[in-house]
Amino acid sequence: MTVVKEMIEERVRRVQVHDHVQKRTERAGFGGLSIQRTPLGTHVRISAERPGLVIGRKGSDIQRLTEELERKFGYENLQVEAGEVEKFALNPLIMAAKVANALERGWNYRRAGNSMLQRIMDAGARGCQITIAGKLTGLRHRTEKFLSGHIKFCGETALELMDVGIAQAKLKPGTIGVKVAIMKPNARLPDEIEVVKPEIPVIEEEKDENVSGEGEEEIKEEAQEKEAKNDEDTNESEKKDEEKKEAKK
Repeated sequence: MTVVKEMIEERVRRVQVHDHVQKRTERAGFGGLSIQRTPLGTHVRISAERPGLVIGRKGSDIQRLTEELERKFGYENLQVEAGEVEKFALNPLIMAAKVANALERGWNYRRAGNSMLQRIMDAGARGCQITIAGKLTGLRHRTEKFLSGHIKFCGETALELMDVGIAQAKLKPGTIGVKVAIMKPNARLPDEIEVVKPEIPVIEEEKDENVSGEGEEEIKEEAQEKEAKNDEDTNESEKKDEEKKEAKK
């Protein structure tokens, strides 16, 4: 078997594990799972709104789920743990399931879409899109979208910044599909840049460290001597002028 086939089979198995765990933990508010392969075995972490329902009484439910995954998907030394989602309103899988549950309880699709949209935006999301498709009011298929905030529809930014969750609501007219796409609160778009102000170096006046206190005193004395000499010169010039005036008389 080539490496490519092994990678494809592992990817398919992970998708099947995701769907199986999502069906088993639907009541607990399934919020996703992560699978990590370690030298000691495989570690599966399940995120849920109410992890107590995943664990069960004295860990009976999570032990049963571990045995099912080992038997059905061929995992060895499997370790399964459940954790709580910090902000379930920003988890698209949980919110899509809530919209589907509201439709199954008889809510109008506009009421369900707008209320969940407002709840997601109040939690701090940068943008959200809720898509409800199916036989909503009549016998024909319709698609309704509820938008708020900033949304990316395609490209690498959509793959990196948008989290997508899907759920189904089973009603008498048929199945209604629900898709929730949420832009993360800390998402940073490519066109959002910060201009850093240049740092202007401060030039300090260099002081002559060689000039001490004694040197300053000497400079003052020299200046005083120069002033005294200038005064003497002026006095002598004045005396000469007076002598010349007297001689003329």
